Amino acid sequence: MTELRIPDVYWDDENAVRLLTEYFTRERARGDLFYSGAHFERLAGGGDAEDVANRFVSDDLVAITLLSVSVEPHGAVTLLADPDGHWSRLLSLIPRDARLEDPASDALTAKGGPAWELWERLADGDRYPDKPDGSGPVIAGKLLARKRPHLIPVYDRRIKAFFDRPKTDHSFWCDLAIALRADDGALHAQLVRLRDKAGIGEDIGVLRVFDVIAWMAQGPS
Repeated sequence: MTELRIPDVYWDDENAVRLLTEYFTRERARGDLFYSGAHFERLAGGGDAEDVANRFVSDDLVAITLLSVSVEPHGAVTLLADPDGHWSRLLSLIPRDARLEDPASDALTAKGGPAWELWERLADGDRYPDKPDGSGPVIAGKLLARKRPHLIPVYDRRIKAFFDRPKTDHSFWCDLAIALRADDGALHAQLVRLRDKAGIGEDIGVLRVFDVIAWMAQGPS
């Protein structure tokens, strides 16, 4: 494990709320939202909606493009067809309401747990040569964040840079879970408070609030 140091921006209400409000409400001249990622968790009712929670559907593939990634065409077919049944099997083992801040969820995200195995099957071509074409660690994480937004955080190069994570990083989920639980859940409570002050909606989970603040605090990509 690597200690996750929480930058000051998370405790600066004015700045953090400004970043969240800009991301989720800023509009382009034509009237639509400026940041496509603002639609990520809400597109088509969300990837964790009851009727699609345990399978990948085309809306999930569109959703990850809103975060600037995509699988290759053959990979898309593999995700949608689920030829070996691994995606539905593993997703069905991860409760829709599982939350990273809940210690009961540790078995889901620990090595060997269903979320960990699903991530590996989507990301690790050496261990799973039949993984979807074009899918790697970042895409795998964003697909899981779409399907289980309260359990799996978005993790990409900007998050890695912002938190100064190691080059090979297999402990981010665990480290973030520890941070959310520390000091009687102070960080979790702060993220909820920032979301409420920004007025972006309770359907935006705390993990996404955490991610968006980190992403926006770094300025344009």
